[in-house]
Amino acid sequence: MLFSLEEVIETISAVGVETFDIRTISCGVNIMSCADSDVHKCAEKVYEKVIKVARDLVPTARILEKKYGIPIVNKRISVTPVSILANAFTEPTAVPIAIALDNAAKELGIDYIAGFGALIQKGFTRGDQILLNSIPDALCSTDRVCSSVNIGSSQSGINMDGVFRMAEIVKEAAERSSATNGLACAKLVVFCNAVEDNPFIAGSFLGPGEAEAILNIGLSGPGVVRAALAGSHNLNFGELSELIKKVSFKITRTGELVGREASRMMGIPFGIIDLSLAPTPAKGDSISDILELMGLERTGCHGTTAALAMLNDAVKKGGMMAATYAGGLSGAFIPVTEDAGMCRAIEDGALNIQKLEAMTCVCSVGLDMVAIPGDTPVDVIAGIIADEAAIGMINHKTTACRLIPVPGMKAGDIVDFGGLLGKGPVMEVGRHSPSVFVRRGGRIPPPVHSMKN
Repeated sequence: MLFSLEEVIETISAVGVETFDIRTISCGVNIMSCADSDVHKCAEKVYEKVIKVARDLVPTARILEKKYGIPIVNKRISVTPVSILANAFTEPTAVPIAIALDNAAKELGIDYIAGFGALIQKGFTRGDQILLNSIPDALCSTDRVCSSVNIGSSQSGINMDGVFRMAEIVKEAAERSSATNGLACAKLVVFCNAVEDNPFIAGSFLGPGEAEAILNIGLSGPGVVRAALAGSHNLNFGELSELIKKVSFKITRTGELVGREASRMMGIPFGIIDLSLAPTPAKGDSISDILELMGLERTGCHGTTAALAMLNDAVKKGGMMAATYAGGLSGAFIPVTEDAGMCRAIEDGALNIQKLEAMTCVCSVGLDMVAIPGDTPVDVIAGIIADEAAIGMINHKTTACRLIPVPGMKAGDIVDFGGLLGKGPVMEVGRHSPSVFVRRGGRIPPPVHSMKN
């Protein structure tokens, strides 16, 4: 499929773009060849390989920004889950790998580097245990490293020992980074049904089934959709869906062009476009604003889940026609502190964590960038993670939690993480304990339709 500069210009001007950008161009790097029993030697190999494979990522992105006049906000790298390498380590730590990744990211001018994670949906290996124990240290001693752990899947069920361990890690990481309001937790995601080609941070990693190196594109675009919906008051649902589909098609075509051109310039295969609407704290770049333009008085009121489901579906349908390969998480993200409209809805009392959980049933990912009171017990954090994982397991969709227990803060306080991570209110969580349930141990069995093979 060929594209022209004129087509891109038409794409942008046709929808009256507001704050349109390519959210991320992400380079996946397979680091399996760096395996070594000595963690420090392994770290040196990882650093050298990341530098070698991704050395042209930032220069290429800058050239494409100038060529097409479209900002590429983030340049990112993801690597193979580090826990796989950790199985060979004689020393029980993976922190040197995190430091090597961080140094490589800084050397290359990369915004974030991800893949410091593990896949534990059915149990733990020795490498998994080493990795998990290293997460708090790794996140607190680096600036750009992100971590993700998959604790469940529709085929394997939910590893509740993994859920509880991750709740402990979230709590510890928050306390260790109390000087920055628990910022380490903004770089930590707990998944169910994690995907192997996600270009978005903090949950990105290069799956074991991926190529030696790959380029993936993540879009933004809420401002574009918002601009298109500004005059949509008299449209019925079918017409509204068609309008969103057309906008999604246009912004996805632009992402396809940038991704393929970057692939050609770098000599790295093009992977996927993630058909997601990813908000930012900037005015007018909000998923919540789109929902309210669809007819909701305030995001969180009755009807919100239906509106979000419709938006999510229309974005996917429009984007699919424009993308040769769609993948990643693909939908509408609802990261709370990164979306000014979501924060406003919480402050107005229209949106709470229970409604937010319901919304995650029909959109991308899950409880994302949710600040909770710093004194939230580990058992409650585990319960929140388990609930979100259950939604993913039963419905064969990716769900996740990026929870931030903000040290010293209570529900209603405002926390500011800065930059794209934004600021917003600390959300109230349930007062009753799931302690006995989350501490039972073992795995929650998968649903029966996982036996379809």
